Amino acid sequence: MNLRIKSITEFSIFQKKGYVYGLMAAVVLAAIFPKIFLNHNNYLIYKNVFWHVVQKQALYIEYPTQYFDRNHYGPIFSFVIGPFALLPDTVGMILWSLCTFSLYFITIHQLPLEYRLRNIILWLCFNEYLITAQSFQVNPLMICIIVLSYTFIRDKKEFWAAALIMLGTFIKLYGIVGLAFFFFSKRKPQFIMSLAFWAVVYFVLPMLISSPEYIVDRYVEWYERLLEKNQTNAVLGSYQDFSVMGVARRLVQDPSISNLPFLAVGALLFGLPYLRISMFKDVKFQLLLLASVLIFTVIFSSGSESPTFIIAFVGVSIWFVLQDQPRKKWVNGLMIFAFILTSLSHTDLCPKYILEHYIREYSLKAVPCIAIWLVICWQLLTIKPNEIKTNGAVQMPAIDQ
Repeated sequence: MNLRIKSITEFSIFQKKGYVYGLMAAVVLAAIFPKIFLNHNNYLIYKNVFWHVVQKQALYIEYPTQYFDRNHYGPIFSFVIGPFALLPDTVGMILWSLCTFSLYFITIHQLPLEYRLRNIILWLCFNEYLITAQSFQVNPLMICIIVLSYTFIRDKKEFWAAALIMLGTFIKLYGIVGLAFFFFSKRKPQFIMSLAFWAVVYFVLPMLISSPEYIVDRYVEWYERLLEKNQTNAVLGSYQDFSVMGVARRLVQDPSISNLPFLAVGALLFGLPYLRISMFKDVKFQLLLLASVLIFTVIFSSGSESPTFIIAFVGVSIWFVLQDQPRKKWVNGLMIFAFILTSLSHTDLCPKYILEHYIREYSLKAVPCIAIWLVICWQLLTIKPNEIKTNGAVQMPAIDQ
């Protein structure tokens, strides 16, 4: 498999950034085009966040004449989606898809990895990206926020890292995981002050297009809605709860199983590597921790659904390219297992009966990511500072520049 990956990646479309971007962007547009006319419910939810804020309407109730389901994003999202909401739906959806993909593409290329490894990550995640793109999801933005939070801190740009962390938190709460990189910062007081500054900015900003009273009430409404949603996610057979807790609940067919024991154990395993303070400057250790954060965010969330797994799969792919070469058979096997069960299971390649009665029924999409996350936890506790570095970037011995 190592030789095959090396030979494939020698083609121009794998080596030249413009070719990779152009090909992927074209496929993304082709994939979303039918959805523009058939099913763009998520985009309708997004654009109406802007209009409901402007018109000072409730943000978290049902609007059956406009869309089904409910909005779960914070008021600041009105500023993110506003430029697209002002356009006709078809134009807005196309530009939204292009913008989110472009930001995602640029973000992956900010990773301190050799160029070819960054492209391998993009290709490994591409099928999962198409799944989220066809739903017009915000998940690519969450990847940008988490990954760039790390790269900005690494580059001593704590002010902008704080801006992203707070933006992600005020949009969907997921962004708070960017604080996992706090200990990599060399200027922690400045970082803390920046976090406070941006929290105030994002809290106040939506008031410019509505009113202070309205926005304060919407944050209360948002909190109540998220608590309610967390309860409904645990329903057996739903399209969500593809998580550690969801796997347990569905295996024993008991929706009353609490999240707390799983979150406690997960937090403990996640936190143990922070005891290795001497490794904080090690690039490979940092990237493994980034992979852990990306996967943890998804597999310990009861709100995780199929399109959410692009976040986790970026973490899986980072883990894969970091493994020593020649890669061991179990590493390749685990990656193939993840690609088949996590990425391909929610495509037309998987028989509908298997998808409905096994993969969705038991949240099996999450299982490979759970297994790889446990491997990452172990590697973070045992890794030694011996990786090869080139200009601060991790480079694998068997892959040429």
